[in-house]
Amino acid sequence: MRLSGKHALSLAAALAFPSCADKGINIKESLPPPGVGPPMTTDAGSPWPAGGNQTPASIAFTPQEDISFTDPDNPDAGIPGLENLMSAPKKGPWEESETIARQTAAREGKPILIWFTDSARSPMCKALAAELFATPDFGKWAGENLVRLRIDANVTVNDPELSLDEKITRQTDLRNYVKRLKKRYRILGHPSVLMLNPSGEVITRYRGYKRGDADFYWGLIKQGVASSQAAYADWRKGLEKKGYREWEGHRGNKVFAKLASYSNGTLILIEPGGERYKTDESRLSKADRKWIAEQKAMRGIQ
Repeated sequence: MRLSGKHALSLAAALAFPSCADKGINIKESLPPPGVGPPMTTDAGSPWPAGGNQTPASIAFTPQEDISFTDPDNPDAGIPGLENLMSAPKKGPWEESETIARQTAAREGKPILIWFTDSARSPMCKALAAELFATPDFGKWAGENLVRLRIDANVTVNDPELSLDEKITRQTDLRNYVKRLKKRYRILGHPSVLMLNPSGEVITRYRGYKRGDADFYWGLIKQGVASSQAAYADWRKGLEKKGYREWEGHRGNKVFAKLASYSNGTLILIEPGGERYKTDESRLSKADRKWIAEQKAMRGIQ
């Protein structure tokens, strides 16, 4: 699959902003931190024509076949707006979707705390909630340091807009979802708590809970966060060398991504996991707009 004429003639890869020695990054293999998962592969970049007396830097292209498009049959259709991502409200302190939790963790650089619970039948799950997870102090700290995901074996569907058949179908789907996650993470009892890196690697797990051990349990979680932050810093530095950077909306919301194309003020950004978003230059922060102008000037682009 090749870039369309519009993208090929646009600023496109000229603003992929790598270092002078950089090469293209394989998006599918960019997520794991160093030492985890398959090694990164590189593809040679293509130089941008010199402007004036300037010597062009080597420009990195993201191979089109390595981009996870919203619609593989029409890669330019249905690209969600970055503004929707940046302004989407959070429903509650605990996510219920693993997909959303992992995307949020990758964007915010936070580890994921997955809590496998049985709120109806496990006394120790209730104790863990009452003594730690539901306390204001933990809630405030976790909001700043974690992405929380709760997987409850007690599946109920109370949506009044659903018919009886729809409720049964929904409940069956949710039970199968819980079953799949428990199998994937090898969960044998409740409560079980896992800590994952932003890349999705399991770094530690905690089985069971004893009444009165809230402070000790919290201390273990803090140790896991510290380990994850160190690994994330190394992972992020590696991607920054490949052209990824932090973009900021005019309201202060941020996303870590690489520019895939630029044309007439329209940008398409790719997150490390391959998600694509479209935005307009005017919606970016003043610092980002200045940075783009500098990159264009360096390459003699009007």
